[in-house]
Amino acid sequence: QVQLVESGGGLVQAGGSLRLSCVASGFAFRNYGMGWFRQAPGKEREFVGRISRFNTPAYSTAFVKGRFTISRDNAKNTAYLQMNRLEPEDTAVYYCAADSSGLGSSQPGSYGYWGQGTQVTVSS
Repeated sequence: QVQLVESGGGLVQAGGSLRLSCVASGFAFRNYGMGWFRQAPGKEREFVGRISRFNTPAYSTAFVKGRFTISRDNAKNTAYLQMNRLEPEDTAVYYCAADSSGLGSSQPGSYGYWGQGTQVTVSS
């Protein structure tokens, strides 16, 4: 059974940091590209960043601005999203997703597996 389980969300003050984790099971994690997306209330899901199976990251140019870092630990079947200098505009549910092509993508349709999401709330 395929599962992606996010954790690490919560309430943080503006300027603070959070590290989200995404633990994968039921598929060959090391062969998959992993993506992070977020969805704020009333808004569409948007791309945050991704990391390929070759450990190459890429990020949204719209809002990341060097504040976020994506990494992965294949031995632990886990992907991470380190978020620093958080802003109230970062408030959203954050999702991880797995892409069987191994590359990752900014397009949600490229991902076959999704987690349930974890809430991040940044207070001003």
